Amino acid sequence: MILSRTLILASFIMSGLLYSQANVTVSLPVVTLMDIEPTGNITLNFTAPTEAGNALGNPTPNTSKWINYTSAITSGGLTRKITASVNQVIPGVNIRLQAAAASGSGGGTLGTAAAQVTLTTTPVTIISGIGGAYTGNGANNGHRLTISLVPGTYANLAAQTNTAVTIVYTITE
Repeated sequence: MILSRTLILASFIMSGLLYSQANVTVSLPVVTLMDIEPTGNITLNFTAPTEAGNALGNPTPNTSKWINYTSAITSGGLTRKITASVNQVIPGVNIRLQAAAASGSGGGTLGTAAAQVTLTTTPVTIISGIGGAYTGNGANNGHRLTISLVPGTYANLAAQTNTAVTIVYTITE
């Protein structure tokens, strides 16, 4: 009898220990980070034709840049997008940009790349639908960018040397 009471008492003590609880407070900040990797400038130059009547030679598109981002949105919050624009337009020259589908070591709700765009001073969406996500850091993570130059209106072309154009990338809701 004493043994069975001891076992019952031990069972109650064990039950109390099995159902102990502790409160844990979790905080997750809203995060919006984006950068272009690797850092540094690129150079794109048209080639002069060697035969009268031929068009300018277009520069080889640059594919060395990647967009990396980290995004944590509020519960039920809007997804984010990345836009691109240029600080100036060169008359007669079209600067085109294409973001590829996300690749690399990231995860979450990565954005969807838009079709190729021609950049102007007005921001245009290049990636949309970014939710809680991260792309991974550095080259070969995120969205590879293809930047190319093509003549627009030949009548507007004027010789220029070392004209710097800045592409501005912005991440917003």
